[in-house]
Amino acid sequence: MNINVQNIWDKLVDLSLSYGPKLLLAIIVLIAGFWIIKKLLRLTDKLMEKRNVELSLRNFLKTLINIILKVLLLISVLQMAGVETTSFIAMLGAAGLAIGMALQGSLSNFAGGVLILLFKPYKVGDLIEAQGYTGVVEDIQIFSTKLTTAQGLTIIIPNSSLSNGNIVNHNAIGRKRVDIEFGIDYSADIDLAKKVLTEVAMSAPGALKDPAPSCVVSALGDNSVSIKQCTYCDPKDYWAVYFHNMENGKKQLEKAGVNIPFPQLEVKLKQ
Repeated sequence: MNINVQNIWDKLVDLSLSYGPKLLLAIIVLIAGFWIIKKLLRLTDKLMEKRNVELSLRNFLKTLINIILKVLLLISVLQMAGVETTSFIAMLGAAGLAIGMALQGSLSNFAGGVLILLFKPYKVGDLIEAQGYTGVVEDIQIFSTKLTTAQGLTIIIPNSSLSNGNIVNHNAIGRKRVDIEFGIDYSADIDLAKKVLTEVAMSAPGALKDPAPSCVVSALGDNSVSIKQCTYCDPKDYWAVYFHNMENGKKQLEKAGVNIPFPQLEVKLKQ
């Protein structure tokens, strides 16, 4: 078998002259592209940090931008090198569509997580009510939010439900009001009862001095006069203030001689 070395060499020279400049240019563009992407990621991170974007969202967006830019760069480099990329792009599009259909629910949760982290209806440490649960936000992830209830339960709620549902944020204003209704006898001294309950509220651990606690007559019931005791506190102190006011309110009213009526049923037997 005779091998014509000269012909092989000539073909190699022709290929080098034809594809060499393209390949060299593609390598230069690839190196420069990676350098530019690195700079863009640093700039993006600084902008997100300046706007106080959550760390978890920052890291996720940086990773996503990094992957997208590098894929586009590689496709461009392959085209410059003379490689046909039409079928490759079509394959990527079909794979993306299939993955999107399979992960429809997860993508919905992802979109909800991005909205929550961007618009911040709540943050870690806030006491919120959502989807029938009340708890402190322990962690905000891309796909779900973790709550801890007063009973020590861990609740994980999908972000799509939170972004599309109603949320009550007890920490948004920075304080919460504890309302307790006390019923006193119609013959009791209303001013004395209000004074006693106000003093109880002021002595509660965690009660705020501004706004100051207050008591008002809220209703005239069938058997009693209802007095509402209003105490402002930090949301984390809500239950401590509530239980303090409930127990000591009853004790101090009885100590001051203010009667707390309760329903009674009289039964008379007729001979």
